[in-house]
Amino acid sequence: MKLFVGIDVSSKTLDVCYLQSDQKVLNQMTVDNSLIGAQMIQSNILLYAKQAGYEAIMIGLESTSVYSFHPATFLHEDEALKALNVTVSVINPTKIHRFKRMFDEDKTDRVDAYRIADFLRLDIHQNSLIKEEQYIALQRLTRSRYQLVTQLTECKQHFIENLYYKCNTLTQSIDTSVFGATMMALLTEDVTLDEIAEMPLEDLADFLNTKGRGRFADSEKLAKAIQKAIRSAYRLGQVVADSVDQVLGTYAMLIKTYTKQIKTLEKSIERVLEAIPEAQCLLSIPGIARVYTAGIIAEIGQIERFENQAKLAKYAGLYWKKNQSGTFTAQNTPITKSGNHYLRYYLIEATNSVRNHVPTFGEYYQKKKAEVPKHQHKRALVLTARKFVRLVDVLLRNHQLYMPERSV
Repeated sequence: MKLFVGIDVSSKTLDVCYLQSDQKVLNQMTVDNSLIGAQMIQSNILLYAKQAGYEAIMIGLESTSVYSFHPATFLHEDEALKALNVTVSVINPTKIHRFKRMFDEDKTDRVDAYRIADFLRLDIHQNSLIKEEQYIALQRLTRSRYQLVTQLTECKQHFIENLYYKCNTLTQSIDTSVFGATMMALLTEDVTLDEIAEMPLEDLADFLNTKGRGRFADSEKLAKAIQKAIRSAYRLGQVVADSVDQVLGTYAMLIKTYTKQIKTLEKSIERVLEAIPEAQCLLSIPGIARVYTAGIIAEIGQIERFENQAKLAKYAGLYWKKNQSGTFTAQNTPITKSGNHYLRYYLIEATNSVRNHVPTFGEYYQKKKAEVPKHQHKRALVLTARKFVRLVDVLLRNHQLYMPERSV
């Protein structure tokens, strides 16, 4: 006889169903999503185990981000439950949702808890080990970095949009980034475009040299390009120009702040990464950055959570469903969107870097890029990332360093 404990998680409560393998419901209850509530669940499991002597006990919770983290971790780490060899699984909500659609019944928290327990009973799920503390700590940092990078990208897009209003020819005329400290300072100074256009060339070149700390190879050439762009640009009315200048100043400040905070997070990421031994396995791959390594490891956790590299790729969303009927097999199948998008992001970013340093991946990327006329880079990069998953899986699973292929 086995005991299955299904827990439907919300921010405030935990709805629990205790179900035996003979489909007998021992109890259904609602407790607070708190330490006290989790302790009540633990006490009941110990009580039922003492009465029936179950051969196995399984606890299942839907993965609901921050809400399921505390109860899952508490039940996984409880010493009394460990002594009973209790398994705690955090299950993809999509799988539970699809399973519940098979039944014509009301949608309530208690019904959801029962169906989670029933899902465990049918043994069609995959055990998901709870991540250890260092992976959770790293994940908080890498996910926050991802969010800041996303916000920084959005800010830059808005900055470019408003810059077009101010000087629509600038980005086409200069060969340096408008997001550099020098250009940002020039574009957000209390000086009009006409004043910059009429400024003596040597004064503008001197400004660029001073702000750029001598990093421009030819500041006079850049100054000429800027003035030429300004002279050929449309002019705004004073009211609109003032509004655009204020918006540009706001976004410039946000870009500077986000950039600084991302660098701070990356320093913290590197400190936590040093305490994780398997990080060296991935860092041995030429071209992979420490931040990308951290993002991959933080989302994967213990590689034993995944049965094989195919399951890891599916978890990351680097997976294409087959479309086959009779003798027909579709050649164009869309990539699934149900995976872990944080892991997918870091895998693809790492792949984009590694392909420039490891010939095997570079050649594979070029081969896939040449296969289609549209979306060449995006398609080739995703397919190369799928190949990269196999390398990541082998290195982490075997605890080995990367060894480059020998030329014959």
